[in-house]
Amino acid sequence: MKKITLYVLLFSTSLFAQEVSIVVLGTAQDAGAPQIACKKECCNDLWKTQKAEAVVALGLIDRKENIHYMFEATPNITQQLNYLEDQAGRNSSFKGVFLTHAHIGHYSGLMYFGKEALGGKSIPIYTLPKMSQFIQENGPWEQLVSSENIQLNTIYADRAVQYTAQIKVTPLVVPHRDEYSETVGYLIQGPNKSALFIPDIDKWERWKTPIETMIAKVDYAFLDATFFDGNELAGRNINAVPHPFVKESMQRFEELSDKEKNKVYFIHFNHTNPLLKNDSAASLLVRKKGYYIARTGMKINL
Repeated sequence: MKKITLYVLLFSTSLFAQEVSIVVLGTAQDAGAPQIACKKECCNDLWKTQKAEAVVALGLIDRKENIHYMFEATPNITQQLNYLEDQAGRNSSFKGVFLTHAHIGHYSGLMYFGKEALGGKSIPIYTLPKMSQFIQENGPWEQLVSSENIQLNTIYADRAVQYTAQIKVTPLVVPHRDEYSETVGYLIQGPNKSALFIPDIDKWERWKTPIETMIAKVDYAFLDATFFDGNELAGRNINAVPHPFVKESMQRFEELSDKEKNKVYFIHFNHTNPLLKNDSAASLLVRKKGYYIARTGMKINL
């Protein structure tokens, strides 16, 4: 069984005194790292050491209300939910999952809420209309609905919802390959600070909202960094899976102030992305330029 390494960075010496916090539960692209059947250098060490990087997800904890949420239902949800419960406290109540879209790494973990595993009881799942329709009309997901393992809660673009006295969440529609559903990012607001979560987007220039505008509005921005550059998919057409390359994002953000650059946390790394390795030249360059690289186990206070 593969081990998922957790890198713990405390952004405050009084983390557990903070009432609302985000926990990074995974940083990899949908298929994780190492990726299935990959025998290239990027995965060799991971196969040898049996270490794995979990698929991208965030946890959200409200200690005052003694509850916690997840953003994304990944194939690693078993380990991720257990880790989140450790951080939230075993008496904390799980209040559901916010989904971004219908690509495998972002919703397939729902299967573990079914009768073959958890046998969940009306676990709240927050989705936009097309994603909700996709789940209701396609097996095996519709069985989770008919068996009342999950309860779909439709949310709407640009409409903020106050989930607790201290937590507000707003879905933001972004351009992406929407074969089965729309794709959203989330604006997550706590009592003191806010965070942006956009793990998947085609290209920044295709979004009607300038990403710089959103960075200016938040304290933390977890942004799509699937590929470091365009040389990572030898033998495949990288234009068929458009994402903002990290090099492109850094070039676009070059004129931002150091304060604004320090808000950016790159996340959602393909198994070929050198940012998965903390000591790679690419990682050193990104940090030198003033950006952060999301690592599983990171915690920030809102």
